[in-house]
Amino acid sequence: MTEKQRKLLTTVLKFIVSALLIYFIFTKIDLSEVVQVVRTAQPFWLLAAFLLFVVSKVLNAFRLNLLFHTISAPLTQLSNLKLYLLGMFYNLFLPGGIGGDAYKGYVIQKRFTSGTKKVVAVLLLDRLNGMLFILIYALLLATVLPHPLLQQFRPLLWVAIPLGTFVFWWITKKGFSYTVPVFWKVCGYSALLQGVQLLTVLCIIHSLNVEGNTIGYLFVFMISSIVSVIPLTIGGIGSREVTFLYGAKWLGLDAGTAVGISFVFFLITALVSFFGIGYHFKKPELDIS
Repeated sequence: MTEKQRKLLTTVLKFIVSALLIYFIFTKIDLSEVVQVVRTAQPFWLLAAFLLFVVSKVLNAFRLNLLFHTISAPLTQLSNLKLYLLGMFYNLFLPGGIGGDAYKGYVIQKRFTSGTKKVVAVLLLDRLNGMLFILIYALLLATVLPHPLLQQFRPLLWVAIPLGTFVFWWITKKGFSYTVPVFWKVCGYSALLQGVQLLTVLCIIHSLNVEGNTIGYLFVFMISSIVSVIPLTIGGIGSREVTFLYGAKWLGLDAGTAVGISFVFFLITALVSFFGIGYHFKKPELDIS
């Protein structure tokens, strides 16, 4: 099988998995209920959610650029933002062709010859650092959720936060020592951008006039963010919604509302990502700071 055929097969499989998961979701809940939830959305709060999501992506790009600078790839912030937006477009709309991370890695290596291993490493560290803080926020939210199982393990949840941070720092120091000087700055960006994404979801919740356990919806969102990273579907659609569905049932939340929140978040992600199409036709110049 050629590389082109393999990528095509991967795309087809992802579409099939996404379609099956969406179909499965709507066998478990009433589609009209989800539509009704989304139709009642308040424009002001949706706009606020959109703007906050954009801010979170800008912070994400800044975090990645810090890591690029450690491998002698000193992009200007503007060039990096353009490249990051193009990567978002590729990740969501061309999943079987050139993935966003693969493309960023390719052009950085071509422009700066930093070494393929180092380029791949900083792209991976960028993702893992983000995952670390998704887990930290999820654990923090879990400590205040009124669920018997979570309350039972509350002391362990508090211990897991500093322990996980230390382990990640140790792995970074041992395997990627050249990024250690910016480790805490990268963590700062991660903490800030994940906080902004939580505010994004909070605005979506307000836009949909959701009442009840807000912390529960935010917790399920953080868990769904982890699940959606697994490259089994197109842009995480389907996997995120399934997580919302079962997370809502586990916490006693309204399933239709939970899936509605997930769909609105995906639509905002897709809209922002689509703006990268311009850089697909006219590739951004990689200027040096």
